[in-house]
Amino acid sequence: MELHVIERPANAFQQGLTGRQIQAVAERAFGPGAEVRSATELGGGMYNTTYRIDLADRGEPVVLRVAPEPDRQFHSERELMRAEYASVPWLAPIADLMPHVLAADFTQSVIGRDWMIQSFLPGTPAPELLGSYPKETHTTFFRQMGQITASVHAVAGPWFGPVGGPGHARWSEAVVASLHLIAEDVESCGLDAADLRKAADAAAAGAQVLDEVTVPRLLTGDLWTVNTMLAAAPVPTICGVLDMDRTWWGDPEADWTMRMARAKQDSRTAFFDSYGRAEETESSVWRRRVYEVRHLGALRLERHRLGNGDGVADSYRAVGEELSALI
Repeated sequence: MELHVIERPANAFQQGLTGRQIQAVAERAFGPGAEVRSATELGGGMYNTTYRIDLADRGEPVVLRVAPEPDRQFHSERELMRAEYASVPWLAPIADLMPHVLAADFTQSVIGRDWMIQSFLPGTPAPELLGSYPKETHTTFFRQMGQITASVHAVAGPWFGPVGGPGHARWSEAVVASLHLIAEDVESCGLDAADLRKAADAAAAGAQVLDEVTVPRLLTGDLWTVNTMLAAAPVPTICGVLDMDRTWWGDPEADWTMRMARAKQDSRTAFFDSYGRAEETESSVWRRRVYEVRHLGALRLERHRLGNGDGVADSYRAVGEELSALI
């Protein structure tokens, strides 16, 4: 087997597999006769470890995604791969854009970690190709992103919270629980989470405003440019959507995608040409501030995991600004 890996420090969050482990995974998925000719670790993601696998008896490559070891996962990010697997039937409106699950194993009996094998999506990662198009064509990309997001948000679910549970009857309960989980993870890293606890208290006090959201909608979790593939075309054309492992049920305005669509007044505003523009109210603005604190708490964890001390420090300033408007 040819094994091509990304060199990382020994203590890096993402931990690769040995050739023997990859071969064992292939045999579990495709039978004892499976032969891995090559495995190439792919970059771009910061959570799961991902490989392009070429097998002797398959004409097309496949993608192996491996979750972090259980004891390396934050409680607020527990079993994300299982969440994605559970989300697949609910993501039917964009099934034509997503890779197909060919095999999955959550027993952890082969390599001690969850893993999933998916079909290989054609195309080029958007971060690598989008910049080569003239700026005036980027609106085409963001209109497509708006269409994709709207089709996901149109799906209604059985409860608020994680797709795989535990579910909550009220949106406020799901939001407060999420904020507390993130705060616990921040504290487990030796960082102060008092600001996130205050936000959770503010969300609980404003439960009536949060509970104006009565229908749980499917949220993409973190869909944006990095999760899309582009086809070879005269204008940016999305041909694939990847890594839908942070889906949950809630208010569409709480989705990371909505945050990013509003982040700058540039070509991304075309997102709302296809997604639609909701009426702005005092309640919706207040809810978005709560959601922003949740996003900032999750970013604090990610920045800490990546060793970005300045980013961690900046998250406290940003949360403080939102808190001043919430309390």
